[in-house]
Amino acid sequence: MCLGIPGELVEMPTDDTDLALVSVAGVRRRVNVGLVRDEEELAIGDWILIHVGFALAKIDESEAQAALEMLHAMGPTFDQEMADFTTSAVGQEGL
Repeated sequence: MCLGIPGELVEMPTDDTDLALVSVAGVRRRVNVGLVRDEEELAIGDWILIHVGFALAKIDESEAQAALEMLHAMGPTFDQEMADFTTSAVGQEGL
C-alpha cells in the first residue's frame, strides 16, 4: 500500500536543487518537489501529497484536510508514523 501524507509548502528551493521545505502536521522537512514542479506551478502555501520524501501530486486544501482526517482516524498507526517522522533525521539537513 502506498501511503501519501499531505504537506504544506513553506519554502521553495532557491538553489539548483528541488528540495522544498514542507510542513507536515507541524513538522518541517525537506521534500523533493521535482516530480511535481515540472508538471505544476508550485507556490508557498500549496499542498502536496508526499511519499518517501518525494512530492507525488499537488492537491487542494480540502483534499489535504480530508486525507489528514482519514490518517488521524487510523489512530495508533498514524500516531506512530508521525512519531517516527518527527524523530527521523532524514530531510532535516540545513534546518
